[in-house]
Amino acid sequence: MEVRMLDGFVDGLDYPMFIVTAAAAGAGGQVDRSGCLVGFATQCSIEPERLLVCLSKKNHTYRVARTAAALGVHVPGVRQRGLAALFGATTGDALDKFAEVRWRDGPAGVPILADCPRWLAGQVLEQIDLGDHVGFVLAPLAAGSAGGTDALPFSAVADLEAGHEA
Repeated sequence: MEVRMLDGFVDGLDYPMFIVTAAAAGAGGQVDRSGCLVGFATQCSIEPERLLVCLSKKNHTYRVARTAAALGVHVPGVRQRGLAALFGATTGDALDKFAEVRWRDGPAGVPILADCPRWLAGQVLEQIDLGDHVGFVLAPLAAGSAGGTDALPFSAVADLEAGHEA
């Protein structure tokens, strides 16, 4: 097994997980929706407020997000491993994940998951090629939050087999 330099640095760090959702015009005028579990997201500016979320280029959600005006970023709670598994271990290439969950249209048509009280809808300002992932810089459009909801950590989903390889 190849040892990579970054592996030792990040080993043991327990990042929070996020579910990113996207909607964009598809073929024939219908709306394509997608969502995936991500571990690469961070606030990247205080003023102006900016959030960076990174999507794998192999992911169905990335293909929808490329033309989306906005993205939804949700913080699943520690008791929402099942929701995280749906968005992390299945692919939108094979399953309509939104048929399995409660959701509503948010700002710019972005799907907002009803069972994630901590969420942000952000306008896509820029897309940055970062290697095997693309970073989406978001400007907040709207957000919801509920106190007392601890974020689901990476360690709680590390055993999931991803719907797509990274």
